[in-house]
Order: sequence, then C-alpha cells, then structure tokens
Amino acid sequence: VSVIDEMPAGRKPIITAHSYDSHRLRGFGFLRAEINKGRQVYIVYPLIEESEHLTKKNLMDGYESISRAFPEYHLSIVHGQMSSVDKDFEMQRFKKGETHIMVATTVIEVGVNVPNASVMVIENAERFGLAQLHQLRGRVGRGAEQSYCILMTDFKMSKESKIRIETMVKTTDGFE
Repeated sequence: VSVIDEMPAGRKPIITAHSYDSHRLRGFGFLRAEINKGRQVYIVYPLIEESEHLTKKNLMDGYESISRAFPEYHLSIVHGQMSSVDKDFEMQRFKKGETHIMVATTVIEVGVNVPNASVMVIENAERFGLAQLHQLRGRVGRGAEQSYCILMTDFKMSKESKIRIETMVKTTDGFE
C-alpha cells in the first residue's frame, strides 16, 4: 500500500474560497485578472441542461452567460453527452492554451492535466460530495503558480452542505 501524503515539489496549496451567487460579478473580475496574467480557468456545472425537477445551474445557460461576460476570451465546452472525439478536441484546445475558459461538467474530474489552469470555479458546490469537490479542485494547482478554487453556492443550504463547504475551505488535505 502506498500513501501519498504530500504535494509534489514546487506546488503551492490551492486557496479555496466560498462565494455566493450574489457576488458573481466580483468573481468575474478575479477570473479576468487571472486570465490577463496568462492563466486559464475551469468553470464546472452539475448539469448539462436545465431540469424541471432540479434548481441547479446548468452548463448550457452558464456557457451563454460566460460568453456574454467574457466576449474577449476564447471558450471551450466539455460534457458527457459529447462524443469522445469532440471532448478530446476541446480538451486539447484548452491544454494548448488556445482557449482561456473551459466550461464543463464533472467529466473533467479525473485525468486532466493543464498546469497553466489556475482557477477552478464550481457552480452549485453544495450539490457535490467532498470527494468530488476535492477531485475537481485537484485539476488546478498543477503548475508553480498560485491556484484557486471558488465554491459558488446559493444562500440557502442544508446544515450538511454548509459543513462540506466549510471543510473544503478549511483544508486541502484529502485524508482529513
């Protein structure tokens, strides 16, 4: 059994913050500043399309609003209903730095390595479990630059959701 209990050399701990939907414009300013430094950004949504049963943010609406908010930047989109060829094409564009923002579902949770990506925004973070949030956060912080994970939520959260979000902000230790 191998236990990896430390970060690779040269990597900095990821700074994790919690933000409410009402502070979105301030968050957009932060994303713009990171992109202007030459970094890239992931924005993850829990759903691909709107659901009549769930009041979660969805990737298609999110992609439209991100396009309007950041018209000067190139975007990639990746979700589970795309063909493997299309997903790989979009991921390669992001990896090569041809796009600045990757709008995705959790298909990017594992196996993605883009050292230049410094910000992970997780929409409806209260809807994800700790393991999934930790995996998503692990998509950034792969280079030498400081990286950030922003957990976006609604004001209304269950007690358990609040504890999960507070735990993610408090530690980057997956064992904890």
